[in-house]
Amino acid sequence: MSTLSRKQQTQKRHKRLRRNLSGTEARPRLAVFRSNNHIYAQIIDDDAQNTICAASTLDKDLKASLKANAASCDASTAVGELVAKKALSKGIKQVIFDRGGNIYHGRVKALAEAARMAGLNF
Repeated sequence: MSTLSRKQQTQKRHKRLRRNLSGTEARPRLAVFRSNNHIYAQIIDDDAQNTICAASTLDKDLKASLKANAASCDASTAVGELVAKKALSKGIKQVIFDRGGNIYHGRVKALAEAARMAGLNF
């Protein structure tokens, strides 16, 4: 019996989630990827296979303004607000949230709640 690594478990959960999640032009997918050091968010139209906008803790303007560690909930909140602003500027108000196989807790939850507070509906 083989045991799966934590990354493999996350990938397995993400595959299972993606069976039912698909972004359209009317309601694209807000995909979150969380690494040990950073967090990334993309708004994706799966029908056109197109990334509409993206934000991460590596963005130059965000990186300079972050006081906390990039792997903190505060940084995730800033990324959530930034991706929501970018989406709203492109006329996107509703998205489908894709947590990327991660548990809806901590940094992923902070990003989602910040995006909701900034005006995205999901």
